[in-house]
Amino acid sequence: LIDVSEAWKTLTRQLQPMILPKPYELEKIAGLDIAGFMEPADEVGGDYYDVLQCNGNIKIGIGDVTGHGLESGVVMLMVQTAVRTLLESKETDPSKFLDILNRTIYGNVQRMNSDKNLTLSLIDYQNNTLRLSGQHEEIIIVRNGGEIELIDTMDLGFPVGLDEDIGDFFGETEVRLYPGDTAVLYTDGITEAENKERKLYGLERLCKVVSQNWSLSAKKI
Repeated sequence: LIDVSEAWKTLTRQLQPMILPKPYELEKIAGLDIAGFMEPADEVGGDYYDVLQCNGNIKIGIGDVTGHGLESGVVMLMVQTAVRTLLESKETDPSKFLDILNRTIYGNVQRMNSDKNLTLSLIDYQNNTLRLSGQHEEIIIVRNGGEIELIDTMDLGFPVGLDEDIGDFFGETEVRLYPGDTAVLYTDGITEAENKERKLYGLERLCKVVSQNWSLSAKKI
């Protein structure tokens, strides 16, 4: 007997790393030192991140689909494709970008008869400035010298795929970066990781680590 669900899980698990940004792509982005890492804890995960460069525009995305398993992995793949398609279509308005993305994901999730949705932050980088939109975890900014600033994204959006029209929830903010500054994006796979005593790793410890290692390369951090 062949377990079709397990075969699909294996296939999806193989697809996830295939669509992550490759080191040579990140090295082509002038003026930025970028590194990324993702490893599902057990089964297929719904974490998403990407760094895309198109027509001089740099768009960074990070998100987390609810739950784990095949459906979460499929939604993550849909999001990656939709973000890339919208970037290629030269859509630069953050609100329109998120609105079209949300309607696309919502329609597919409804077709799947699923309740999956995701938190998603999109970051446009240009001229030493990050323009943030969408709701996800707080973004950690480490200033040259180790000082930490937390950027709350709660008021910048609404879970994608949860409702057909979330336009009223869109917002954006800008963060100016200076030489030596670092931005850290993450999912709750880090902050909610537990040790043997079931103690969470937490945001405070993550901030402490990056503040102590701010002078290292992105990969070493």
